[in-house]
Amino acid sequence: MNQTVVPPPSGTLPPELSAVLAAAGERKAEHLVTVDVRGKSSITDFFVIMSGRSSRQVSALAEHIRDSLKEAGFRPLGIEGLNEGQWVLLDFVNVIVHIFHDPVRSFYDLEGLWSDAPRIPASTPKAETPETLMSGTAD
Repeated sequence: MNQTVVPPPSGTLPPELSAVLAAAGERKAEHLVTVDVRGKSSITDFFVIMSGRSSRQVSALAEHIRDSLKEAGFRPLGIEGLNEGQWVLLDFVNVIVHIFHDPVRSFYDLEGLWSDAPRIPASTPKAETPETLMSGTAD
């Protein structure tokens, strides 16, 4: 099956997705994939899937994303797997973040499960947030 890469129109990304992607980049998440499941899933609009090289990095990524989004005003509905650091799930309602230790990611293959859903390229336009609108830095 072919994976479709669809860049969303400017300004259509939810601000929590942009915040997740920024925080993941700050902590050097690996193999970052954003899957657009709008219209394909009733539980969320986007899955963000990433890897860490160790359970310690997986937990650190999750904590940094949680803390960064909290500072931006987004609180997770739930967090699973943080202590184990093998597969951490952060549920921000519109965006669900999956952070895997590499061997666990290969085993569950979420990208394969959602192979018919479009991917959003890593270089997407920033979402407009109150902070970017006031500072004039929105793209």
